[in-house]
Parts: sequence; C-alpha cells; structure tokens
Amino acid sequence: MLNVQDINVYYGAIHAIKDITFEVNDGEIVTLIGANGAGKSTTLQTISGLLHSKTGSISFLGKNIMGVPPHKVVSHGLAHVPEGRRVFLQMSVEENLEMGAYTRPKGEIAASLADVYERFPRLKERRRQVAGTLSGGEQQMLAMGRALMSKPRLLMLDEPSMGLAPILVEQIFDIIRELNAAGTTILLVEQNAQMALSIAHRGYVLETGKIVATGTGQQLLEDESVKKAYLGG
Repeated sequence: MLNVQDINVYYGAIHAIKDITFEVNDGEIVTLIGANGAGKSTTLQTISGLLHSKTGSISFLGKNIMGVPPHKVVSHGLAHVPEGRRVFLQMSVEENLEMGAYTRPKGEIAASLADVYERFPRLKERRRQVAGTLSGGEQQMLAMGRALMSKPRLLMLDEPSMGLAPILVEQIFDIIRELNAAGTTILLVEQNAQMALSIAHRGYVLETGKIVATGTGQQLLEDESVKKAYLGG
C-alpha cells in the first residue's frame, strides 16, 4: 500500500532522515519506534507532504505522492493525525469533524459523522462543546475522528498516547485495534514501544534518522537490543 524508498530529509544543515526505506502492506499495523529525535515524526510529515525529501520516492496505492501538496495527499486516501493532536481549539467538536471531511461529497458527511460518533460516543455527547475545553484524551479521540472523516485507506498516527493517563492509553490502543480490524491500515509512531509492538504486525526501529532493525512486533519485543534500549529490559 505504502512504499517509501531512500528518502533523505534535512532541517537546514541537519540530516534528519538518512536513506530510509520501508513499506506498509494493506491491512497491517506497522509501527516506527525510537528515541526522541530519531526521525519518526519527520518520516510521517514527509509522507504526508509537510516536509520534502531530497531523494527517493514515496508511492501510495501505486501512485507517486512525492511532492503532492498535503491537502491533496488526503484525497488519495491517506490521513495523518499529527503529534499534539492539533485540533481547532475555538471550534466545536462537530465543526472539527466536518473540517476532516473537506475532500468528501457533502451528501456523505452525515453518514460519516454517525460512524465517528458510534466509534467515539464521548464525542457525540460533546459535539456542541468547544474543542479547547476537552480533556487530552477527548482531544486525541477528536483528532482521530477528524482524520476518519476523510475515509482513509491508511491512517498515520503520531504519538497518540502522549500525555494521557494509562487507562486512556489503553482505550486509544483498543480503538486502533478496532479500526484495523474494520479494514483501516495503520502506520503508528509511538513513544510507548511496548504498547506499539504488542499490537503491530511489523515494526521498524529508528536511530538518528536511520532504520537499524525490523521484524514482526513479537520479534522486536523479544529482541535483546530493543528490550534494553526501549522496553526497560
């Protein structure tokens, strides 16, 4: 579904992403793990068109999306939930969700809203509430719901558990599993490597902008170097 080949991304003179190559197959949960500054978020931002690679290619569903503007990437069926949620704080919950459907025909929006509210009942309860007054967990649900309004084939999630209480982290990961079981392919960047690998079909380990290990989620959970570096083993 997604094929990333030899991308190199710079912040000025800093070489942030170095020859990264990986793929995500239809129906998978694939996770990128690594320390802060390893290049995980930069990788997602490059896929979604927010940043640009000097080399390589990025193809999604067989089409080259390298250089495609971010708002058009969404219309290809790829949605990105950024780190820090980035909801529209002054808008209501429902207005935020409607913003996520800007690529969709107007006649389909009501049905999509109903689907999101069924998956996130808390959002339905708060649909008239201003997003800035929601809790962190509710804002994360809203960011995910807004992305789902575009009916993505691939959903990219950047640090969905950041700043959340453990019980809410469990809820978010349950939702990720449910979305995947319902047919959405997931590319997950997550600081909580234990949780991410426990639900992932496959994973890639990033260090200083390079992929240094790959395997199934279970293989990486059992890998001694991964345990020592990221799992407290």
